[in-house]
Amino acid sequence: MQPYEPNNLPIQGLDFAQLITHVGEANAALAEYSGLLQGIVNPAVMLSPLTQQEAVLSSKIEGTQATVEEVLEHEAGEEFDESKKADINEILNYRKALMLSQDHLQDQRPITLSLILHLHEILMDSVRGQNKAPGEFRKDQNWIGRYGCTMEEASFVPPSPFQLPNYLETWQIYMGGNDFDVLAQTAIVHAQFELLHPFKDGNGRIGRLLIPLFLFSKGRLSSPMFYLSDFLESNRDEYYQRLSAISQHGDWTGWIKFFLGAITQQARKNVSQVKAIMNLYEATKVQVRDITRSQHTAQLVDTLFDRPIFRVSDVVQRSGINKQTLHGLLRQLQQPEGPLTILREGIGRRPAIYAFPALLNICEGKTVLPATTV
Repeated sequence: MQPYEPNNLPIQGLDFAQLITHVGEANAALAEYSGLLQGIVNPAVMLSPLTQQEAVLSSKIEGTQATVEEVLEHEAGEEFDESKKADINEILNYRKALMLSQDHLQDQRPITLSLILHLHEILMDSVRGQNKAPGEFRKDQNWIGRYGCTMEEASFVPPSPFQLPNYLETWQIYMGGNDFDVLAQTAIVHAQFELLHPFKDGNGRIGRLLIPLFLFSKGRLSSPMFYLSDFLESNRDEYYQRLSAISQHGDWTGWIKFFLGAITQQARKNVSQVKAIMNLYEATKVQVRDITRSQHTAQLVDTLFDRPIFRVSDVVQRSGINKQTLHGLLRQLQQPEGPLTILREGIGRRPAIYAFPALLNICEGKTVLPATTV
């Protein structure tokens, strides 16, 4: 099989008659979600669980098996076996890369190849794939197929490494320009990156990370917190089939339709989740204030939403609340009418681990609270 030769950008020959309805629906759904984000005073704290979920789901597409709860328990000091710890470390690297890239764009700096190299270096640090040139575009020919297959037997052979720098430069220029629709352009940016397959490992995660960054850089999100991995994980087979249809049949129209549908469905789900989180936040502030009568209610609730599984030391560090005072507050909040439960009792020097299950349930899709007050 010969290396893939990518289409020139912007893509020519699209069937706009097939796309127009999907473009309208996706833009309307994303605009509603972005407008909702604008009403959140501190989205980085309030929506921290959604960022955790994205890190887990994007990594899950690549084979990791850890859950949001396990990642948070690990950070709170829970022990896991080596295989689980390896999965968790991959997820933590993804989250770190995600947060760094968001900080980069908050300063209104563009998405560049150097940024992507830096994110890849973070992603591959001390995890599986650390020996596959972290932070470097590949200099060898790679291919995709069943384990141990030859290049001739591969299902996909990305572009030649000798031509890759030119393709990447063209792709970067395309990101900096404008196409007929920003959301369709996002679909093209993501797919072209995946087809270029510029790294030896980690291409899928970097490609998915680019989606909210590009939408934010183009002004379509008020905060770079829109994640598609939930939808893509649920529709993994079609996701890969649509990408393959580009390389095999040049079906960009079918890919863009799929991607716009993903944005529409994910945006609607996100609206429901964010409204539920906002309602829970307001309800929890009232609940904590009524139970504790504490002047520290705001700091404590913000910390619960930022880290819904925690040790006392985590809350002390994040909230600034005195440790002795905090112990008393947490005891009160474990009462039957309180929001907290204990995941692990403290024994000797081993600290207790607490959980805020209502928030975890929303993010896991186990329950969605009524959203009528937002």
